[in-house]
Amino acid sequence: MPISLGRSACKFELAEKWVSHLSRFVYCEPFEVTVKVSGRLGSMLLSFPLIRTMAKLRGPLILLSNMFPVLKKLYGPEAWAGIIRQFMIVHRATTPYFLQLPREFLAFLQDEYEAKESDFPFLLELAHYEYIELALSISEASNDMQGVNPDADLRANIPVKSELAWAFAYQYPVHRIDTDFQPDRPGDTPTYLAVYRGSNDKVGFLELNPITAGLLDAIDNNDQKLNGETLLRNLAEQTNYPDVEAFVTHGAVALDEMRQLEILTGARSPD
Repeated sequence: MPISLGRSACKFELAEKWVSHLSRFVYCEPFEVTVKVSGRLGSMLLSFPLIRTMAKLRGPLILLSNMFPVLKKLYGPEAWAGIIRQFMIVHRATTPYFLQLPREFLAFLQDEYEAKESDFPFLLELAHYEYIELALSISEASNDMQGVNPDADLRANIPVKSELAWAFAYQYPVHRIDTDFQPDRPGDTPTYLAVYRGSNDKVGFLELNPITAGLLDAIDNNDQKLNGETLLRNLAEQTNYPDVEAFVTHGAVALDEMRQLEILTGARSPD
């Protein structure tokens, strides 16, 4: 699994919402599904065993294929359906909500999936990467802007990371994996990615270099409430950077870029 950077980086609590085109399915007990049937005589609810019913209705296959499109494309229809079939048979869901099914699938891959020699070595990391876009898109987290100035000087004040910005370190460059790029071993260095949701509710990804990833982590764990310049100088010292002033200058540019992307919401006064 990827390593989360910062305290709030791994908030995957999915909102208990329904997707309109899936609203005819209502999960009940983990191994039972209720289907709402409407006709001339009104509506009625019919309950069936979950595995048998969903295998016929192809609900999980359709939903998970939409949520993990790269994995589906890499594995192909038959092998992908086999993974979903194993998930349905082996995994006992802990939630009745459709939008949490991808999280259940990720837990299955991590703890229960019987990997085959033909599996991609990056299977779990790519699944996580594809999942977090959904997780963040429906997250109900919000930013407390009390005392935060969106336009404040980030060097002179205390930078504030958005609650809707998460950062991760992957062994594989998961954001580049596709049909024409399938690495067979981890990269020489970790791949750092920030995923963020802006005020327009669009989810974006930003590849971070190790220094910027360290800076974002320092901002998220800034218990001493240090201003941006102090954080940068501390980071320059920790990394033994030869030109501290140049480091601070380049770091200030990175801070401004992260603010423009709404990874940072602004800054608080140190007073």
